[in-house]
Amino acid sequence: MFSLLNNFGWRDVLDIIIVAFIIYRVITLIKGTGAFQVLIGLIIVFAIFLFAVIFKLYATEYIFGNFLSSIIIVIIVLFRNEIRRALIEVGKNPFAIAQNKLERVNLVEETSKAVFELASKKIGAIIVFERNVFLGDYLKIGVKLDSIVSKELLISIFTPPSPLHDGAVIIQKGRIAAASCYLPLSTEDNISKKLGTRHRAAIGLSELTDAFSVVVSEETGKVSIIRSKKISGVETIEDLRNGLLKHLKYYEDHGHVFIKSISDLLLGKSADK
Repeated sequence: MFSLLNNFGWRDVLDIIIVAFIIYRVITLIKGTGAFQVLIGLIIVFAIFLFAVIFKLYATEYIFGNFLSSIIIVIIVLFRNEIRRALIEVGKNPFAIAQNKLERVNLVEETSKAVFELASKKIGAIIVFERNVFLGDYLKIGVKLDSIVSKELLISIFTPPSPLHDGAVIIQKGRIAAASCYLPLSTEDNISKKLGTRHRAAIGLSELTDAFSVVVSEETGKVSIIRSKKISGVETIEDLRNGLLKHLKYYEDHGHVFIKSISDLLLGKSADK
């Protein structure tokens, strides 16, 4: 042990940091998706193989050993979508930051205006913002749109008798990825009985992922931001703008930075959460 510590240098530290970061990014990419259950299954298979090796269960070792010998091909086949998404993230244009800032301003403005117009008419709505955890399983249930966020489109989606009004809109990478998405309802017993299905769905999603949601109550017209199982009431459109800017993650040099206001956003200033 002492010999190992004496030979431990900065290269070893760097090696550990790189491997830890890769593992972290893999987990955040697949958490909340079906691929996460697949990963758990592969870990169980590997554990059974080790158990067979230790206790000399030759038949079991032979079967699982042959399976694990092709593990690279298995991983590529099972995780092809996640690998593709990770490569896209790596290959993003680093010079597109200014454009991303303008898109974020548009996202916040259009969403805020739409939400408060819906609230004034007491039209229920739930808008989900994806963050680190991919919401692929929930996107599959809804109707794919892949469209620019606009006040008019959001209002038309949630206004009955639109066929898409019953369900959530999911915003992914600054665009409306899908509408009419159904979310898991929270099973917590301590949630107020006054809260409706939309609030329970937003809380349920926040229990499983790091996404946050903007909810408009159909009964009261009140606006709320729900994140990490916490409900924050929003009184004015300015409060909603600031709340959206606070909770939307802004990436620069692969760091997690939060923007304080639209003026800061345009000037390139930022602050930690």
